[in-house]
Amino acid sequence: MMKKLLAMPLFLFGIILFQACEGPEGPPGLDGLDGVNIVSEVFEVDVNFTAANNYSEQFKFTPAIIESDVVLAFIEWELDGGNSVWRALPQTVFFNEGGVLIYNYDFSKVDFRLFLDGAINPADLGPEWRLNQLFRVIVVPGDYAKNRIDFTNYEAVTAMLGLKDEDFKRIDLRK
Repeated sequence: MMKKLLAMPLFLFGIILFQACEGPEGPPGLDGLDGVNIVSEVFEVDVNFTAANNYSEQFKFTPAIIESDVVLAFIEWELDGGNSVWRALPQTVFFNEGGVLIYNYDFSKVDFRLFLDGAINPADLGPEWRLNQLFRVIVVPGDYAKNRIDFTNYEAVTAMLGLKDEDFKRIDLRK
């Protein structure tokens, strides 16, 4: 019984202590510094994979990207009702004849390379697999690379970075 009697005043004291205070607004704080605008670099490149370029194209970053940045590459896989369907690289194709084609890429802070890989002779591929292949490359700033997002999902990546189709300018960055 004594414990219950002591608990009641403590309960009331807690309510009074944690009540919200109201009153006049305090003085304004210091002016803040302008924020840093983190912008992603984006590219759209048209690639012809041929024997002359060893089924590979290399592109230079000018200027070089920051070491913590991440490069993502997407291939225009098909058109659906006039809308592009983008797939993340690497993208693997299994042929009925047993061959395997992989559209792949790699990058450093100074360049990126798109290339054909897999258990198939690229010379045996038809032009629909090698010529006029459209890619979108997104340089994700290191601050964003830590986000929990599916970086293979083109729509999620572009939404996170606030990118629209018109942001992707077709350019030639070949070395």
